[in-house]
Amino acid sequence: MEELSDPVVIGVVVAPHGVRGTLRVRALGAGKHLRKGKEPVVVGVRRRISAVRQTPKGFLLDLEGIESRAGARSLKGQEIVLDRAELDAPEEGEFYVADLVGLTAVDDAGEIVGTVDDTFETAAHEVLVVREEEDRQELYLPFTLEHVPEVDLEAGRILIRPPEG
Repeated sequence: MEELSDPVVIGVVVAPHGVRGTLRVRALGAGKHLRKGKEPVVVGVRRRISAVRQTPKGFLLDLEGIESRAGARSLKGQEIVLDRAELDAPEEGEFYVADLVGLTAVDDAGEIVGTVDDTFETAAHEVLVVREEEDRQELYLPFTLEHVPEVDLEAGRILIRPPEG
């Protein structure tokens, strides 16, 4: 089983597609790391991507060694992971959503609200899970400009504007 020193999830297997082992994958980010020839780790095993096709419902991915619907079905829900060193560097002003975990969340008054504890993707957008400082409750925050107008990785903080209610 291969262990990565700085793993970054680049996708999640949603379902099998067809009968030859093709995977339907939900990409995290724009899917730019789901490329032919890349060798991500899936369930602890490196597998070369032999084909990639983008569809309106996500990506269709063929991995070497997965050649049947049953094999593809066994990977449903599994993360597709690369080591950070294998990723393309983000462009100026861009970052990986995984880099937000651990940042301090502050409000407009500069008060600390909590810490970004996790992220997950919904059909509409990415969601940040902020663990509040005072009562350790979780705040689910849409990762949109309206609710997260500023990200400062160097300072280790994000500015948040939680939805009303």
